[in-house]
Amino acid sequence: MSERFVTRGFVGKRQDAGTAANRIPPGQHLVKDFPVLSAGPTPRTDLRRWSFRIEGLVKEPAQWTWDEFGKLPAQEFVKDISCVTKWTKLDTRWRGVSADVLLEHVELDGRARFVVAFSDGGYTTNLPLPDVINGQAFVAYEYDGKPLAPEHGGPARLVVPHLYFWKSAKWVRGLRLIERDEPGFWESLGYNNHGDPWKEERYSGD
Repeated sequence: MSERFVTRGFVGKRQDAGTAANRIPPGQHLVKDFPVLSAGPTPRTDLRRWSFRIEGLVKEPAQWTWDEFGKLPAQEFVKDISCVTKWTKLDTRWRGVSADVLLEHVELDGRARFVVAFSDGGYTTNLPLPDVINGQAFVAYEYDGKPLAPEHGGPARLVVPHLYFWKSAKWVRGLRLIERDEPGFWESLGYNNHGDPWKEERYSGD
């Protein structure tokens, strides 16, 4: 039996409200709209050809079609998000599938320590496995009660609310489990490898 990385019963919850000022990381400003920032053109994915895959250091890969993905146990998530371009949006509302649920469908190799999220258009971003599990990340396909718009990463995007938003890969198509860290698109261009807004981990060396 392989080591279990996911804590059963841990679900995404609305974060403590607090005051707005206490919820905005240093160097950030509050926005009411939802700015659109992308590294390249917006893909338009035919849902009949869409799939999501977990691969890499797993005993057997797991893959879902769009219809199959929609039948997985889903949750509502209410989260604050922060972009490295210094905006923060509070109480964003999503519906999707926790990364914990997805990882329950594979048997992880004990060497798996990092995750690469990969997307349509060739975008990648890297994450330590502990930043993905235990209710910290999910794959969203609805935003504010509607199907996730392509400009915001639809039909599905990874959301990792506790890290800068470039880690929340738009148009995500899968997660690859790896042993050694591999910088993704923005990380290889000088952005911080981790991206914690509360530590202002914006760029390499921060």
